[in-house]
Amino acid sequence: MTTRLRSIILRKTIIAILFLVIVTSFISCTSERIYKETRPSMYTIVSITIVAINQDQANAIINDSFSELDRLAKLLNFYSETSEISEINRQAGLKPVKVSQDTLDILEKSVYVSEKTDGAFDVTIGPLVRLWDIKNKIIPNQTAIEAHKKIVGYKNIVIDRSSSTVYLKLRGAQIDLGGIIKGYAVDKVVDLLLRRGIRAAVVSVGGEVRTLGKKPDGNPWVVGVQNPRQTGPDDEVIATINLSDKALSTSGDYIRYFEKNGVRYHHLLDPKTGYPSAQCGSATVVASDNTTADAFAKLFVLGPARGVAIAKQLGFDILFIDCKGDIVMTDSLKDKITLIGKKQSQ
Repeated sequence: MTTRLRSIILRKTIIAILFLVIVTSFISCTSERIYKETRPSMYTIVSITIVAINQDQANAIINDSFSELDRLAKLLNFYSETSEISEINRQAGLKPVKVSQDTLDILEKSVYVSEKTDGAFDVTIGPLVRLWDIKNKIIPNQTAIEAHKKIVGYKNIVIDRSSSTVYLKLRGAQIDLGGIIKGYAVDKVVDLLLRRGIRAAVVSVGGEVRTLGKKPDGNPWVVGVQNPRQTGPDDEVIATINLSDKALSTSGDYIRYFEKNGVRYHHLLDPKTGYPSAQCGSATVVASDNTTADAFAKLFVLGPARGVAIAKQLGFDILFIDCKGDIVMTDSLKDKITLIGKKQSQ
């Protein structure tokens, strides 16, 4: 495992205590046992934990799961020249591109989330993503940002189910599925596990987590949420959330960022301004599926007030930690969460 991959998983929002809880507390009276595999995939770290009858069954299912992830990575990766997404981007403003069912599905979901978030989540943000260089601490000039903003807009995506094609209306427009692809991949793996008869499992792709079933004692799994303003090893986890047949995803300004002149510049861009959003430290969504959780975690861009209102309207839970460390959440999440050393804002 490379140093880069280690840093990704260490900085990612979902804390690895999830798996510690599972392995130490999952005791079954049947012949089934816990099997876990952690590998690099989807350009991040992936952990798949399942309960299976024997090692052979577990190996076969886990290997098939990683094969599915590799397939999706090749199909949907913004940075791969051979992906369907790159072909759509190359043909932007020229012609529709025939694509697979997965590409149609994830783009339809992306458009839906874009509409419900008033464009705070927008998969056509590719031109702005390429403009910003967080790794090398480069801030684009205002003129470049304004020019690139003009070709960002999810309403320029034309999806034709009857012909299985996708078309971008504007030349230079680019789809980037970075804000939804890992959540979608988790759901596809969970679908595979269910088809193979697995009923108890945890899948984590780069920190996007989805659980199946409960612990044998009837209690839900416990997942940690990272403190976006950690000052020492004792405050790494700011809350734990009980999950059972649920998915969790967090977007935060502490995952990929740099600071310059007292300003934090991070990878969560506001499509309307072209700059990183300064609304909060992190936003965590708990939903029935990971595609929803991953994409709607970008309510980070809108901030707590609007984000909580949208979550309530659409029927999922959300937890915001603002820039001061105050916590705001949907009411229905309160009986599932344990705050550690923090108080909820009124």
